Formats: sequence, C-alpha cells, structure tokens
Amino acid sequence: MAKRIKSGIKRVEVAERNRQRNNAVKSEVKTRNKQAMTAIETPGTEVKAVATVAVSTIDRAAKKGVIHPNKAARLKSRLAKKVNAAAAAVAK
Repeated sequence: MAKRIKSGIKRVEVAERNRQRNNAVKSEVKTRNKQAMTAIETPGTEVKAVATVAVSTIDRAAKKGVIHPNKAARLKSRLAKKVNAAAAAVAK
C-alpha cells in the first residue's frame, strides 16, 4: 500500500470503493438470476416478470463494466431458453 504518496493513497481508496460496488452489483445479478430460476421451477409464478427483472439487472451490470458483455449475453441466453421451455411446458 502506498504510505506516503497522496495519489497512491487515493487510488487505494478508490479501488476499494469500486471493488465493493462491483461485488454488490455481481451479487444482485446472481440473486436475480437465482430468483428467475426458482420462478421457472415453481408452478403458478409470474415467470416473465421475474425474468425481465433478471435480464435488466444483467444488462445494467454489463453496461457498468462489472461483467463482460459476452457473459451477459450468455446468462441472458440461458435464462431465455429456460423461460421459453417452461412456457412451452405450460402450454401443452
């Protein structure tokens, strides 16, 4: 850690704030994704609304640069596949 250089001390503080913010965003993405998965497995829940919130959270994280855009696309694609499969199963 930079002990005497003022700019070094500031960079350490900024990096710590950013790390905490990024962890909060990543946690939110995981939480929303898990909620969507449980909504898909649970009959009688509003899957589309929960999935929309999850996709929105993933997009926000990618926009902020917390997760890679390709990872965001992969997560959304997997979620969409499961939502569509659940909708097809209900329609039958």
